[in-house]
Amino acid sequence: MAVATFLSLKPLILLLGFLLCGLVHTVSSQDSIFLLAEFEKWISDHGRVYESDREKSERFNIFKANYEYIQEKNREPGLTYTLGLNEFADLTNDEFVARYTGALPPTDVDTTIPTEPSKYDDLSLPASIDWRAYGAVTPVKNQGSCVAAIEGAVKIKKGYLLSLSEQELVDCVSTCYKCRGGWPTKAFQWVINNGGIATESYYPYSATNGTCNSNGASYHAASIKGYVNVPRYNERALMYAVAMQPVSVALEASSRSFQFYRGGIYTGTCGNTLNHAVTIIGYGIAGNGMKYWIIKNSWGTTWGAGGYMYIQKDVYNLPAGLCGLAMSPAYPIALLHASA
Repeated sequence: MAVATFLSLKPLILLLGFLLCGLVHTVSSQDSIFLLAEFEKWISDHGRVYESDREKSERFNIFKANYEYIQEKNREPGLTYTLGLNEFADLTNDEFVARYTGALPPTDVDTTIPTEPSKYDDLSLPASIDWRAYGAVTPVKNQGSCVAAIEGAVKIKKGYLLSLSEQELVDCVSTCYKCRGGWPTKAFQWVINNGGIATESYYPYSATNGTCNSNGASYHAASIKGYVNVPRYNERALMYAVAMQPVSVALEASSRSFQFYRGGIYTGTCGNTLNHAVTIIGYGIAGNGMKYWIIKNSWGTTWGAGGYMYIQKDVYNLPAGLCGLAMSPAYPIALLHASA
């Protein structure tokens, strides 16, 4: 009986020992025990391993600060989105931005606001579309995102869906393309110059910047003949493009609310210093009349709504789009001879 009692109390004893080691001093013991339990569960869920008790202590304090930020933000009245703990919960925002963003725009990108033709105002478009419903979107990956637009284009043109190799782009494209959501048109141009791109199974993901594997890169499962730059600062033109196929866009993904987005229509504060590439795979209108884009991200399924974000569309007096998403959109044109 004594042994059974000890075993039943063991988790609590471990938590109390963790607390007495000086990991947290600024909240009540009851709150500390709860947060420590949450932290241990989060560590288990995400397979996190720390090299020392000191590192674990430091990461717990970051986790605690992020947890409190999330709770406070979710209590704001009228918020149209929610935040939640995810795999980034033990990272400061600076660490998150450094590790998971960093797309570098080419030096010749023009960011001035152009005068666009009015033809897009006269086009009849569906009120909503979601390319997932048409089988044109592969499952969310924990890697870069430029191949998603190519995958969608091949599906629409050829009728079958391929999971293409993001690692090939990571290894073989120049420094303007990185693991952290590289610049879309740099990726498209490389695929054109290379004559195609391999499948993910043929050139698998390794989660590192590696050396280009010429043998793997010589296998072409899908090809594109070009790409189209969607008129900038024009969400109507972007809507027209997305109605035809998934579109790659760059945006600013630096905010803390972006880091912990969980669901709902994101309306958070963000600028237009573009540093991350995603794919818009649809759009729609919520029951309250708010318009939104559907974004497929590349940070795995624990981020956002299973790896996706719903972000406000047509924000008044914001021609660049929320987080700058209308500043540099582009989509590839698939070749007819793409083969599995």
